[in-house]
Amino acid sequence: MITSSQRATMAASILLLVAGCNRPAETTNGSTMMSNPSEPQMTASKDPLTLRARDIFKPIPIHAPQLTGNPATADKLALGAMLYFDPRISATHSISCASCHNLGLGGADNSPTSAGFHGARGGRNSPTVFNSVYSFAQFWDGRAKDLEEQAGGPMVNPVEMASPKDHVAEQLAALPRYRTAFAGAFPGEASPVSQANAQKAIAVFEATLTTPNAPFDRFLRGDPSALDAYQKAGLTLFIDKGCSTCHSGVNFGSTMYAKFGVAAPPDVRYRPVGDKGRSAITGQASDDYAFKVPTLRNIALTAPYFHTGSEQDLAKVVDVMATSQLGQALTPAETARIVAFLNSLTGDQPRVVEPQLPASDATSPPPEK
Repeated sequence: MITSSQRATMAASILLLVAGCNRPAETTNGSTMMSNPSEPQMTASKDPLTLRARDIFKPIPIHAPQLTGNPATADKLALGAMLYFDPRISATHSISCASCHNLGLGGADNSPTSAGFHGARGGRNSPTVFNSVYSFAQFWDGRAKDLEEQAGGPMVNPVEMASPKDHVAEQLAALPRYRTAFAGAFPGEASPVSQANAQKAIAVFEATLTTPNAPFDRFLRGDPSALDAYQKAGLTLFIDKGCSTCHSGVNFGSTMYAKFGVAAPPDVRYRPVGDKGRSAITGQASDDYAFKVPTLRNIALTAPYFHTGSEQDLAKVVDVMATSQLGQALTPAETARIVAFLNSLTGDQPRVVEPQLPASDATSPPPEK
């Protein structure tokens, strides 16, 4: 059984790894917690483009946010990291959160749709987990209100992890090291091992997966040299053409729903007739083909694109969006400049070492065949 000293050491290591060099940890009274120093200040600027951009966008904070009603602790964060990488929360013990949200692939999986239970493919492209804490809702159709709710969806989805009811808690409770980890993460609870608490821990871990310090963020904070002239031209076009109407704020999106095909219906390979998007949740015909506006953060790392995962070329995506959403045809030079600007949205990637997971033994629930 893992000792309290070993657990504290592991938790501290996890914190340091996900925090990275710009998000340090501090130790107080023997407990390692996320530090929360002040954020870098915006440098005074008279540059018209910088000032214009500041009215529309915000930099990603250097320090990961706290979740309302689900405070981060070292033990909870360490537990969340283990659960994120543990495939045993799936029915076949072969699919983890990291399977579809690979931290080495921009928080996505670079596949049109992800492989789930017995190889079944989901209906939509897996969105990046990076910076998802700044999204106003989760999933393409917004059916989960936050990371905690989102974490539970794939566990029981028959096409994804396909875990039967109670499987997740039974699997985790059968492993002594997990029982200890849950007790440390949720002290004082009579039965801390539960799917609900697993979702809370995963959400705390996922909230640390932010990507600050992108070239654009440095530009926004006042470094004019962080973007080259070509990228600045692309930023100007991005605003002037109307892209920033939907793709704004900290996350360059994920603040609203929008119909895919406002100006003109896109090709059916990009917007299949059968997937009505948000209206399947609300039952409102006015929501047909409406989807959560995706983040453009780290967009250069997360091909293929659209909810269908049907386009690999970012330049083509820009052209499709200009036509279908804005009713405009871009010149090749304009498209190239916008793509150059989008490349400036790639930030510091989270540095996470996959944790050692509790070992299964002869008494552990077996995977479904």
